Amino acid sequence: MGTTPAGQDVAAPHFTRPANALCSTWVSPEPTKKWNITDMPTDSQIGLSLVPELMRAHAHSQPNKVALYEGEHAITFAALDAQMDRAAAALQAAGLSAKDTIALCGLNSVAYVVMFFGALRAGVTAALIAPSATSQAVAAMSKDSGAKLLFADTGLMADIAPHLDGTMPLLPLGGDEYDAWLAAAPSTPAPVQIDPTWAFNIIYSSGTTGAPKGIVQSHKMRSDHIQRVGVAFGYGPDAITMIATPLYSNTTLVSFIPAIALGGTVVLAGKFDARAYIKLAARHKATHAMLVPVQYKRIMAVPDFDQFDLSSFQAKFCTSAPFAAELKTDILARWPGGLVEFYGMTEGGGTCILVAHQHPDKLGTVGQPVDGHDIRLIDDEGHEVATGKTGEIVGHSSAMMEGYHGQATKTREAEWYDETGKRFIRTGDIGCFDEDGFLTLMDRKKDMIISGGFNIYPSDLEAELIQHAAIADVAVVGVPSEDWGETPVGFIVPKAGAKADADEIKSWLAARVGKTQRLSDVVFTDELPRSAIGKVLKRELREGYVR
Repeated sequence: MGTTPAGQDVAAPHFTRPANALCSTWVSPEPTKKWNITDMPTDSQIGLSLVPELMRAHAHSQPNKVALYEGEHAITFAALDAQMDRAAAALQAAGLSAKDTIALCGLNSVAYVVMFFGALRAGVTAALIAPSATSQAVAAMSKDSGAKLLFADTGLMADIAPHLDGTMPLLPLGGDEYDAWLAAAPSTPAPVQIDPTWAFNIIYSSGTTGAPKGIVQSHKMRSDHIQRVGVAFGYGPDAITMIATPLYSNTTLVSFIPAIALGGTVVLAGKFDARAYIKLAARHKATHAMLVPVQYKRIMAVPDFDQFDLSSFQAKFCTSAPFAAELKTDILARWPGGLVEFYGMTEGGGTCILVAHQHPDKLGTVGQPVDGHDIRLIDDEGHEVATGKTGEIVGHSSAMMEGYHGQATKTREAEWYDETGKRFIRTGDIGCFDEDGFLTLMDRKKDMIISGGFNIYPSDLEAELIQHAAIADVAVVGVPSEDWGETPVGFIVPKAGAKADADEIKSWLAARVGKTQRLSDVVFTDELPRSAIGKVLKRELREGYVR
């Protein structure tokens, strides 16, 4: 936590990293290994690197190199590029034009990547829908995106179809029927000149109930990210990147897209199992990985972890949830290669990076702002706070969403402008800068729960629970969890005379929300603590909770 040093002038703190100031030399735990990552490009140095063009270039320059592994199945860059052409041509044959949208709802697979990247080649936007969402929510988000087609894993189609009311074609994402739908090989889609301002993808910020918000990210934003991250963290043809988080999440895309777009090999690890993951990483001699904290925790707890040869690792990344300093310390001590934590939002704005192995005294922070990212702290009235004070984190960078799809009011609510009119994205997080410009997170203003790397919005669960016949009042809060980082607990005021049963309520809710949103516990109470203006004091519930 930052404080104002004696004698220092009090001024509004905002930090912008100067060019090429992220860090100097990458030093892995083995002192003989060094990796230079100084030259992160500045805005003026960045050109345009479009994913469809990059994939075509790799298909020509390294056609027989494996682009993707899915289990024992491997696909080369030449084969992937050809399948992208088949997907793009099929979309065009189905009547889709540039700037149209398709929705994808499935687990990580080669078929998912083919349709995602094939859509991009046709100038079509991909709306990425979590398969863990309820079937009603999948349909609602697909419709909200304006998708002309919805592709889903075959096991999900029967549940989703009734909620589409015949208004949107539903197609399988993989299998013989999917392959038959693709244009015949070889295919040459009509060429599309992509405008960098066009939408690359839409990612939904809310998992299942209520009104989810579609975060629109452009081709230019992804292009900038490829070049910044690729240069800084060693992605390229020699990189072998492990992916064990879902492709519908920006957490995954910030690693996956630079990894494959710059010609490296990506290993889709499948359903996460800690020991199987490190066994697979050792087998492929992986160099890069993106994991969320709960995955790191499970991996480091594998009894024979130290028996695996992970010496090929150069960089391991983490984002999406609170990352305990003690866990970072353990990883640095026992897992070769550097450790980097990202702090930011899918909506974009400012990003902080903690190069953990270079700053062992700052492991309780989320690091410093990235080159060119302007991060400030504001109070409830929208004024910048003084040095050493806490405030809501707002950020400006080239990596900002265009807005929430079709929700101009929600977009405006997420924005803050300084006195010059400069646009920032509000995070809803509370933080404090120390004297060295490292950011410590204090609390989440919006009370969002992050469980196993997934965002859970308490208001979504509360809106469902209040419809239960035995519930008069309810509040949902996140509490610490050994397994998930955080987990949601419902505090419930029963209706007078009602017979409320905790297990029945949990089962009732589980049937109405996504798998990641289920309550871990229910606590009955006579009343909820409230402030003078009627706001539920969730901090009191959280602090007073005893399992």
